[in-house]
Amino acid sequence: MPKKGENISLTSYDDLFETEESRAESQLERVQNIPVRELVPFKNHPFKVLDDEAMLRTTESIAEYGVLTPLIARPLDHGGYEIISGHRRAHAAELAGLSEVPVLVRDMDDDAATVLMVDSNLQRENILPSERAFAYKMKLEAMKHQGSRSDLTSTQLAQKLSVEKVGEEAGVSKDTVRRFIRLTNLVPDLLDLVDCKQISFNPAVELSYLSPEEQETFLQAMDEVQAAPSLSQAQRLKKLAQEGNFTMDAAREILNEVKKGDLERVTFRNEQLRRFFPRSYTAQQMQDTIIKLLDQWQKKKSREHER
Repeated sequence: MPKKGENISLTSYDDLFETEESRAESQLERVQNIPVRELVPFKNHPFKVLDDEAMLRTTESIAEYGVLTPLIARPLDHGGYEIISGHRRAHAAELAGLSEVPVLVRDMDDDAATVLMVDSNLQRENILPSERAFAYKMKLEAMKHQGSRSDLTSTQLAQKLSVEKVGEEAGVSKDTVRRFIRLTNLVPDLLDLVDCKQISFNPAVELSYLSPEEQETFLQAMDEVQAAPSLSQAQRLKKLAQEGNFTMDAAREILNEVKKGDLERVTFRNEQLRRFFPRSYTAQQMQDTIIKLLDQWQKKKSREHER
């Protein structure tokens, strides 16, 4: 029994029940207004955030209407929030002068966050080959890690199922996933040429089997010859590398070859033809006129031959 005059602290009715309510509420996901300065990009985020025309349009829209779709982020142990989805919106909001943005705060482990980050960004219309390559790789590694913590006792089986699932969820085959991931073996300068469409996807996959040093040598040869490799040429370069016979001279010789398509196609730059036609002429009109003139020239040559 307490002594007379001793202070007794009683738990109020509100404290008893608000504690449980607040505890339950803390587990629920909810949209919060988070200062832009507290948001950091996802670690090794493979998708580029460029200040291009699309970003300008997004910035103008956010300046007028605000951020209509909340970002998704997870709280960091040391403070702040790591963006999982919405890197471009966060950047556009900052450019538009917003101090806060709506964010759906979600507690997620590294693997789950990686999978969601990739999936949410793969929904975009225009994705560079390099972005897709590193995104598939990150998602595959996260899913393999998740698989190793499940019932799957075989690492090989977990990897196989993960590749199939990555492809299925992306709407592509498992072979396509593997081929895109091969691009992550390209040196940055070579991968940039793939993004710029100066080297096609299939030849790039073959070139990914070259060592970094061989790739640098190939880039020098390509710069000297001013030609991009066809699939068959890239396959031969890969074979030379596998046999230990890859050299600068060999790369130059292969790239200097006239491709079959070049023998079957004649192209002209637009500025070469424009000086012969009125500005009002379309490309089709120029083509029709050229064919007509060549037909007249051929008939003239035939008449001269008959004399």
